[in-house]
Amino acid sequence: MSKYVKQLITNEIRNRLDGVQYLMLVSLTGIDANVNKNIRANLAGKGINLMVIKNSLADRAAEGTPLAAAFNNLTGANAVCWGATDIVALAKELVNLSKNKEHKGFEIKGAVLDSEVFDAKQAVEVSKWLSREEQISVIVGQIVSIGAKLSGQFISVGSAVASQIVKIADKEVEVTNSETTSSETANSETASNETTSSETASSETTSSETTSSETASSENKTEEKTATETTT
Repeated sequence: MSKYVKQLITNEIRNRLDGVQYLMLVSLTGIDANVNKNIRANLAGKGINLMVIKNSLADRAAEGTPLAAAFNNLTGANAVCWGATDIVALAKELVNLSKNKEHKGFEIKGAVLDSEVFDAKQAVEVSKWLSREEQISVIVGQIVSIGAKLSGQFISVGSAVASQIVKIADKEVEVTNSETTSSETANSETASNETTSSETASSETTSSETTSSETASSENKTEEKTATETTT
């Protein structure tokens, strides 16, 4: 392979992996063309890219990137896969493919994430992590649970407050009714006292007038008697 062709391939690999933060290394050894095509179609349908590489050229293309460590001292025939929503989703899809008997020869060889290299066993373990969607689902579930608890507490507190308000209102009504009753009683007693006083004053006035009249009449009769006796 000429130096010019190697440079073209290196540039192609660099361009395709530009901006990629994680990938997985796989082997397609022994897989025929039809199975290879089916695997690629399956992965492409899930947003996953697959590219067969030449180790030395991939190593050169990845220099200075977070992926560089994945190609250090790499041996054998390899391909790289990247894409999906995150490395966990990627690992889950590749592990499922490797378990398919029709894809015999498809093997996971390792992975790299943010410059950290995983061997084959560790890369398979990544598939057991929670994917981004699963993490979001868990977080949302926790938020909803917390929200439900808070809502229940708010409702409970609100009910307690409402109950206290009702009790306070009932007490105020009782106090108001008591004050009204006391006022009515006081007014009734005042009116009764005023009526009694008026009746007493009237009675005293009548009695006094009657006594004065009787006294005057008696005096008149005495004067008349005295005058008659004098005349005689």
